[in-house]
Amino acid sequence: MTAHHVLSDIVEKTYDIISVGLKVDRDKIVPQARFVDDLGADSLDQVELVMAIEEEFEVEIPESDAEKFLCVQDVLDYIHNKKIVN
Repeated sequence: MTAHHVLSDIVEKTYDIISVGLKVDRDKIVPQARFVDDLGADSLDQVELVMAIEEEFEVEIPESDAEKFLCVQDVLDYIHNKKIVN
């Protein structure tokens, strides 16, 4: 799988997780969307999203890293970097 396909797969799966988890239309999910301000997430939502992302991508996300996820792009970058390293 090429790097482009890996990134595309990460984006698609992450958007699906966010859409279902936050009950928002997929078209509202863009890389710069902020979880709290734009997508209406609260702290419990954010914890549940991190858990779903860990399960989907088979990665462990330390709380110190998860706290840095302010927008969708933060998550995409993190997962992409984890997948490249592994």
